[in-house]
Amino acid sequence: MSVREILCIGLGWGATPAEVHHIFDTADRSDFLTVPLCAEHHRGETGFHGMGERAFNAAYNTSEKKLLALTLARLEFR
Repeated sequence: MSVREILCIGLGWGATPAEVHHIFDTADRSDFLTVPLCAEHHRGETGFHGMGERAFNAAYNTSEKKLLALTLARLEFR
């Protein structure tokens, strides 16, 4: 299983091509602090930027910290 799309994999929907989502929005964004999200879950109507952070986290019972932890766990097994 690929780390390419962490949320869809976690929901059991399978892997899809990913976009990079920068987490912990700061003025000096680091490319190190990113998680892979499919286009829909990144910027679509049901995505992080489409719904807003609070609604997105509530809808998927997640947070940027949880998504980062899942990403790091997947990378550890590569």
